[in-house]
Amino acid sequence: MNNKIPAYLYEKSNIIRLIFFTAIFALFFINIFQPFGSRNWYPDISPFKYFFFSSLIILIGMLVVVISRLIMLYYTRKHSINYWQYVFWVIIEILSMSMFYSLFSKFIPKEGMNRDFVEIFHNSTINTSLVILLPYSILWLYFSWREKNSLLQKMSTDEPAIELQKKSLLAFPDEKGELKISIVLENLLYIDSSDNYVTIHYLNKSKNLKFLLRNSLKWIDENLTIETPLVRCHRSFIVNLDKVKVLRKTKDGILLELDAINTPDIPVSKTFYEKVMAKFSQYSI
Repeated sequence: MNNKIPAYLYEKSNIIRLIFFTAIFALFFINIFQPFGSRNWYPDISPFKYFFFSSLIILIGMLVVVISRLIMLYYTRKHSINYWQYVFWVIIEILSMSMFYSLFSKFIPKEGMNRDFVEIFHNSTINTSLVILLPYSILWLYFSWREKNSLLQKMSTDEPAIELQKKSLLAFPDEKGELKISIVLENLLYIDSSDNYVTIHYLNKSKNLKFLLRNSLKWIDENLTIETPLVRCHRSFIVNLDKVKVLRKTKDGILLELDAINTPDIPVSKTFYEKVMAKFSQYSI
């Protein structure tokens, strides 16, 4: 209960929505269910006049919500509201509106003078709770859904840019974790291994270059191929699928031709065939 309420509950636009929705809900509620003994306020008038006068009364009562939410709007500019404070705030709104309807029911209609005020206030509090809590709950769910939907859309929009930024430059540390080289992903061709070393083949200024790194192909496979076009295709090779221009099936197996001069064909072993094909279908256009 000490947690802060979501900010969308006191955003200006949502406060306006809450006021209008609660007012409309209250109008339908009082005219359909006729609570507060409201039909006895004007027993001799037509249904149309009853609708007009009861609507006017309910809208006047809604001024409590308007004033309350305006105070909340200005208060939250400098302060936050906890859940227990928000619950207390709503209770004050209910009691204030109940008092207004009770006083009106007691002193305005002639029949009200003979009614017990405590009973009027009790019934008024129950009915006002329905008038307030039902639309508040509906709107809370709606605001929450809209906020989550907005965040999901934002994440789906921003995530590719974030991933691209993370994947655009790959860092290669040695077996001790010390950074030795960073290579732009689009320039990386393939990586092969020999004993306790790997050789990173890449392009720089249109030249094929290589860098010898003391590390294992297994470590690179486990740490750098996730969410990138890099895939391990052989016990001795990791290839950048973005650089593959031809996938060729021969009697000796699958070979990958790279879109770079003076590069060997990269073999695909049976062990990694399914993994390569799954990755290939993911990154191929």
